[in-house]
Amino acid sequence: MGVNNVMQKITFINARGESVEIGYQFPFFLNKIEGLGDVDAEIQTSKSPFQDGSEPIDVLMNERVIPIEVAILKDFQINRQILSRIFNPKLGEGLLIYENGFVKRQIRAISEHVPKYPDERPRQSQKAIIDLFCANPYWEDINPTNVKLEDFVSNFSFPFSFPVSFATRGDTRTLVNEGDVPTPVKITFRGESVNPKITKLNTGETLRIKRTIPDGYSLVITTDFNNKSVQIIAPDGVKTDAMGYIDLDLPWSFFSLDVGENQLSFITEGGKPDVFIEYKNLYVGV
Repeated sequence: MGVNNVMQKITFINARGESVEIGYQFPFFLNKIEGLGDVDAEIQTSKSPFQDGSEPIDVLMNERVIPIEVAILKDFQINRQILSRIFNPKLGEGLLIYENGFVKRQIRAISEHVPKYPDERPRQSQKAIIDLFCANPYWEDINPTNVKLEDFVSNFSFPFSFPVSFATRGDTRTLVNEGDVPTPVKITFRGESVNPKITKLNTGETLRIKRTIPDGYSLVITTDFNNKSVQIIAPDGVKTDAMGYIDLDLPWSFFSLDVGENQLSFITEGGKPDVFIEYKNLYVGV
């Protein structure tokens, strides 16, 4: 058992909310874990007639596999049943949390099989083999980064004469993606807003919803590749699909935050919503 095992610990939470902690402890000792950083990439290329070699176009990351070896240190039969129940592949995706003395990150994972127990007659410990499959290969922060965009009208401090009216309200803010790859965002307009629009100024990508959001309601936009959505949420929690209200006349896009600094701007034609941006940094390894 390596010295690094003293620092490493994993927690797996299955779809039922049942969890197990495996580290330098009883009854589950983490013998070995692999796949924390090594993921194959698929390089996509194009080739013209008579061209030597090819031209790289894009790189796609493959799925991640995380092999784990556990030593059960006591009550072999009972604890085998615990591992088998928690790592039951039929439950679908669970959440794997990895931590050592430097980082703590998580990833969605599903067990490729019921845990294997190769030792038929264990004496001091029972070995368990677990292989986790991660369809999305990226590790992510445990807690999301939340940023509130302030209404520039409420920030005016210089004197002006009344009566005065403002046709639009909004703000521009710089958000920093400290991860290794672009990351999706969750955008929430909370409260009354008229035709709200959010723009990534670096690229000009925009989402404008041609709809008045009543006071007490929220507009929630999610740009996750596998979970793109636009929803209006009522005070009682009822959700209404609002994808049909996207302004298609603009260069609209369910944009992500690029690595580094991103300038986001929101604007509305009425109302005074609270606007929040939520995201998690994504990493290719830990």
